Amino acid sequence: MKDRIAQVLERIGQAAVGCNRRETDIRLVAVSKTMPVEAVIEAIEAGMTDFGENYIQEAREKTGSLARYPVTWHYIGHLQSNKAKYAVRMFDLIHSVDSLKLAGELDKYAKKISKVQATLIQVNVAREDSKSGAYVEDTLPLLRQISQFENLAVKGLMTMPPYFNAPEKVRPFFAALRELRDRIKDENIPNITMEELSMGMTGDFEAAIQEGATMVRVGTAIFGERH
Repeated sequence: MKDRIAQVLERIGQAAVGCNRRETDIRLVAVSKTMPVEAVIEAIEAGMTDFGENYIQEAREKTGSLARYPVTWHYIGHLQSNKAKYAVRMFDLIHSVDSLKLAGELDKYAKKISKVQATLIQVNVAREDSKSGAYVEDTLPLLRQISQFENLAVKGLMTMPPYFNAPEKVRPFFAALRELRDRIKDENIPNITMEELSMGMTGDFEAAIQEGATMVRVGTAIFGERH
């Protein structure tokens, strides 16, 4: 696994250099969903510090048994409002906020534990029925409403583009997210910062980096094929 992580970091470095960015400006999130605790420990020992999970129940077991390790936990799956109370206790950054209702629940439970929960807004750039996320045109109004919540800190945007086995076909969706981020930035909404763009996975993260990604979510290239 150490070799696979090194290869991914090398690819990140090459993509960053190719577009005049610093490698240190891009965070690698290892997508550890469905992987056993032992695999996560192996990744930690190989130098990984950020892990992405999709399922609350599975994440509860992992975050509990790995509590002694100083790692950052990212929630990257679709989050139901009724699971918000668990998510705020486990996750440092929730990538997938896509509605005012979910934001309100996260704010409520974060307040109960005196936490300001860092979040990203998930944007369904391609308007795919099979995916969650706010549509591009609804994102700015949603952010204006979310900005009222004192226990949420919106740090940026996340997207999952359509699946193509060709990074160049995905690039326009990454570019659209970056352009949306820039428009939102210009609005200077209170409590809303646009530092992060979470986009790009194993097959297309170089294109995402070239379009401005600050976080790439990589699973297969680190852990191998999921069973």
